[in-house]
Amino acid sequence: PSSPQGVLNFVQYKFSHLPPKERQTMYELSKMFLLCLNYWKLETPSQFRQRSQNDDVATYKVNYTRWLCYCHVPQSCDSLPRYETTHVFGRSLLKSIFTVTRRQLLEKFRVEKDKLVPEKRTLILTHFPKFLSMLEEEIYGENSPIWEADFTVPAAEGAQLVSRPAAVSTVAVPTTPLFSKKLSNSSSATSMDASAPEPLPGEKRKLPESLTLEDAKRIRVMGDIPMELVNEVMLTITDPAAMLGPETSLLSANAARDETARLEERRGIIEFHVIGNSLSQKSNKKILMWLVGLQNVFSHQLPRMPKEYITRLVFDPKHKTLALIKDGRVIGGICFRMFPTQGFTEIVFCAVTSNEQVKVRGGRRVGFSKDIKVPKSRYLGYIKDYEGATLMECELNPRIPYTELSHIIKKQKEIIKKLIERKQAQIRKVYPGLTCFKEGVRQIPIESVPGIRETGWKPLGKEKGKELKDPDQLYNTLKNLLAQIKTHPSAWPFMEPVKKSEAPDYYEIIRFPIDLKTMTERLKNRYYVTKKLFIADLQRIITNCREYNPPDSDYCKCANTLEKFFYFKLKEGGLIDK
Repeated sequence: PSSPQGVLNFVQYKFSHLPPKERQTMYELSKMFLLCLNYWKLETPSQFRQRSQNDDVATYKVNYTRWLCYCHVPQSCDSLPRYETTHVFGRSLLKSIFTVTRRQLLEKFRVEKDKLVPEKRTLILTHFPKFLSMLEEEIYGENSPIWEADFTVPAAEGAQLVSRPAAVSTVAVPTTPLFSKKLSNSSSATSMDASAPEPLPGEKRKLPESLTLEDAKRIRVMGDIPMELVNEVMLTITDPAAMLGPETSLLSANAARDETARLEERRGIIEFHVIGNSLSQKSNKKILMWLVGLQNVFSHQLPRMPKEYITRLVFDPKHKTLALIKDGRVIGGICFRMFPTQGFTEIVFCAVTSNEQVKVRGGRRVGFSKDIKVPKSRYLGYIKDYEGATLMECELNPRIPYTELSHIIKKQKEIIKKLIERKQAQIRKVYPGLTCFKEGVRQIPIESVPGIRETGWKPLGKEKGKELKDPDQLYNTLKNLLAQIKTHPSAWPFMEPVKKSEAPDYYEIIRFPIDLKTMTERLKNRYYVTKKLFIADLQRIITNCREYNPPDSDYCKCANTLEKFFYFKLKEGGLIDK
């Protein structure tokens, strides 16, 4: 784990038994230490060599060079991307620098103690040295648990964190990550299939008979818009009499890029076939001819690939090819090999003849990213590794019919547009026109327009849309946050699902029940692929409590306290704007 994760684990490991106020003090000290580390100037390798004769100088030299290039120099050079020292280094660097950094840090605080406010002075001079001494033991200790990837708080403290699931492929929404290795004129790729059955929450609750699991998930994604309203809008946009305007089904300048290919497939002009060579049975002559055609297409479109190599893979029984056929001849295809035990599929070759690319068949690679989210250990040694190639990934969701994706997106846009129109129609207040432009003002911020917020418009903060791209980083962040919430004194009413014997009418009133145990299971099964899903479930706990219980009840008081706590933690962790 990174330095912040290790230090956070240390606080959980050593101080989770303390009262909330004292535990909060330790969190403040950990944040102070990490902040100092981010702006601390490391000693040079030559200074390190003089001080540490027996340590690995070569490793420190590599770490120092990386720190210099990615953390220190970018502070004074805005054109270079800057990374926080604590986010890109872990235990290795801490073991090299902690002893000298600790000594220099405490000395600096002692010298500047008169400049500190009284509260901070007591905190730093009294508690900080002990905090650093205890942290030092864990950094240099051989069997310290805080550096384990699946670190958990000791069960005796009653604050068990969720261990990382053994199967990497266990996710809430089955996905197929795809990788691609891009050559100069090629798009050879690797596809990862992390598909898995959808996990069940800790204690599965029965949904109302009229509501399926799919309906519940669909509503959660859309927000709290009533399903009746969505169905009404769907009827409107599919009713020709209600939708006035020009016919949009015909091809136009604004038609989807894949509409031409879709129409040709519907008319039988082009076809798709999954074919491959076989050693166990005699191959069809037509299939063999198509395989030869594929070999010719790949050889022509990928000139840097040896023809013998292409032939060997295309005719290899372990490889299959999705062939694109037009008028009985091959015009393109994707050659791939599946690795069921590893849960992924490698795309070896992907090409379309040059004269067909202009017709939006293979014209561009959609959905591929250089940001590889799948652990390297899952595909290393299995996929082909080409010199000068760029590994790329694409995640596919089995629930999405990608051949109809443009139609789905179009329908979603129409639904949102109609919902916005209905929302705007409810606004009765009329504001006077803007007069600032008459005074020579050329431009004003959108948020300053009177009534703009009442329409549902929200400002887009610079940090608001940022998601943690690394799934492991997001998982660890949410895991620690959930552990803190579960150990909060006001969390006791929400630890487990509500028992029907205690509240017989609860599931009749509460349509989407949720609790911390269910959230723990969802987190364990990697359901929370974005921070928004996690925050939505937290808020749902509070909303359900307020909906079912009287405002002056102990349950609502706990909900109010817990809500303030977790929003404070969300802001502290940078998951929402401050």
